[in-house]
Amino acid sequence: MHPSGILFWKEKSMLLISDVHLGKVSHFRKFGAAVPQAAVRKNFDLLTEALFHFNPQTLCFMGDLFHSSLNKEWRLFEEWVHQVDLQIILVAGNHDIISPIKYEELGIRVVSEIQLEGFLLTHHPEERQGFFNFSGHIHPAVCLRGGGRQSLRLPCFFKSENQLILPAFGAFTGTYVLEPNSRDEVYALTKDAVFQVRFQESKRRRRFSK
Repeated sequence: MHPSGILFWKEKSMLLISDVHLGKVSHFRKFGAAVPQAAVRKNFDLLTEALFHFNPQTLCFMGDLFHSSLNKEWRLFEEWVHQVDLQIILVAGNHDIISPIKYEELGIRVVSEIQLEGFLLTHHPEERQGFFNFSGHIHPAVCLRGGGRQSLRLPCFFKSENQLILPAFGAFTGTYVLEPNSRDEVYALTKDAVFQVRFQESKRRRRFSK
């Protein structure tokens, strides 16, 4: 687990990245939202830093790579893909409405899921007998509360018995707070660290249902 929200599968030399939502900044700017132009480049800079850090053989986007239809960020994405030398796979998510042909022209394989040695990679969280599921979609977060009514909301990796939900990687995405039960594990992200959150048993609850 990495503070950027990436999961690195060392044995397979594979990076798992979920919910980048490229194009979302341009989409909002088009309709008048006051989003700085520099935010367009941020996701690409973060992706490049991730590749330099892990040097993977395969990059797997776990759905919602693009937020909506084609816009000017697609050209930036094309340029970025041409600069990297690795296998890229997209597990299609609900926001991935761009034609698979556009991805195939860039050498990117688009699939609905991946089954690999007892692991199931999907966009939506899924329970399937005999598999441990890696997924995204939820943009999971945890809310930490202090004794003086302080609160802090952090993105997180959310792990249950047979599933790990990845946080959203995109720099312009929201989050959804999940509250764990006694068997779940929560790994919160700060700018520089990933740390496991410990909960008092009496306060553990689960509001999210798969």
